[in-house]
Amino acid sequence: MPSESSTDKLDRIVSEARVASETREQGYRSRALKMYPWVCGRCAREFDGKNLQELTVHHRDHNHDNNPMDGSNWELLCVYCHDNEHSRYTDAGFGHLSGDTEKTEATHNPFADLASMLEKKK
Repeated sequence: MPSESSTDKLDRIVSEARVASETREQGYRSRALKMYPWVCGRCAREFDGKNLQELTVHHRDHNHDNNPMDGSNWELLCVYCHDNEHSRYTDAGFGHLSGDTEKTEATHNPFADLASMLEKKK
């Protein structure tokens, strides 16, 4: 039996992970859609059978494996609000990476000479 190449092995692992993720998602997604009204929890956009694929299940604690049967870790968000929520969460996690941690005061005052400029116009 020929050995599996590293590329084939990686492809297989990624494929298995995707299938597992989709299976897990279908379980909690179908439960969430039965529990909650088909409305985005942020923008209040309503959904029906035609656009239901745009309504996602957001995990409030950002742990996709935390799926209590009562749905307390879920909220339904449209794809736009869901993307925004994850962007804000990601951005907040990287806030400490900026090199400048010391706050500096602005020293430029664009209106410092305004009075004299107005005098010159008269």
